[in-house]
Amino acid sequence: MILYGTPNPAPNPRRVRIFLAEKGIELAETRVDMMKREHKSPEFRARNSMGQLPTLELEDGTCISETVAICRYFDETQPEPPMFGVTPLEKALVDMWVRRVEFTLMMPVSQFWRHAHPRTAALLTQFKDFGESNKEIYKGTQSYINRELEGKTWLTGDSFSMADICLLTTVDFASWIGLPLEPEHEALKAWHERATARPSASA
Repeated sequence: MILYGTPNPAPNPRRVRIFLAEKGIELAETRVDMMKREHKSPEFRARNSMGQLPTLELEDGTCISETVAICRYFDETQPEPPMFGVTPLEKALVDMWVRRVEFTLMMPVSQFWRHAHPRTAALLTQFKDFGESNKEIYKGTQSYINRELEGKTWLTGDSFSMADICLLTTVDFASWIGLPLEPEHEALKAWHERATARPSASA
């Protein structure tokens, strides 16, 4: 199989690399040059019609895209250690937190990146006032996540999961584009230190 991705700071390919590192799965990433728009080429769109990374191509030619879907595939084919929970409740909580991170945190981060960051100015028509407005939305969501992490080791409790991978890659990418963690959020900062200390975080 072939895993198509791109280096940091791109958050979505990093999600999968962290996940594979946690699983102990060795699969080299085949790099696609986003700066050269290789992911938008007809050849790559034949694998992923949306022209996005990462994409996993299986031995029979089937292609899976979307980070959570790729990671679920690996969680099913190599169950240990479980990264999406074990019990029905654990699985539901992981799914809940993946969605919350994507909708409440990644959404404003991505809108700031698309509409207010100079690196994306040549790629689309930017609405900078809208882009800048997402700074405050992101700050507010940090407060919410901070409250939810109080008294917890990880987002869903005692086990590091796919939800934590989604959160780590989001806040790290946000910091890279100029949206840092607010210093008063002690629970979120402590969580970030624990997550960053894991060997998989360097993937």
